[in-house]
Amino acid sequence: MGKEAIVSAKAPAALGPYSSAVKAGNTLYLSGQLGIDPVTGELAEGVEAQARQAMRNIAGVLEDSGASFDNVVKMTVLLADINDFTVVNEVYGSFLSEPYPARSAFQVAAIPKGALVEIEAIAVL
Repeated sequence: MGKEAIVSAKAPAALGPYSSAVKAGNTLYLSGQLGIDPVTGELAEGVEAQARQAMRNIAGVLEDSGASFDNVVKMTVLLADINDFTVVNEVYGSFLSEPYPARSAFQVAAIPKGALVEIEAIAVL
C-alpha cells in the first residue's frame, strides 16, 4: 500500500513534521486543523470563529483531495474547555448533513498555539 501526502493552499501549512492529510488506498486521514486563516496565518478570535475556520480548513483539504464532507466517516473534536461543546457543536453541524460521521469530542490540557479547538477527520474516497 502506498501513501500520498496532500498539501492544500486552502488550509494553513503544517506546524511541524506532518502532512495536512495522507491518502492511503481509498482512505484520507486529515490532520487536526486549528482555526488559523491560511491566508493571514492568524488564529481566529474566539471559539466559534476558530471552529468555523477549522471546518473551512478541513473543507479545503477535502476539496483538494477530490472529496467533501459527504466522504467523511469519522471526526474528532479537541476542546480546550468542554463548556464550549455546545457552541462548537452548532458550528460543526452547520457544515454536515445526514448521515453524520461518527465523532468523538474531548477536553484536552492544551492545544498548539493556544487554540481553543482542533478538529481532525477521516474520509473514504
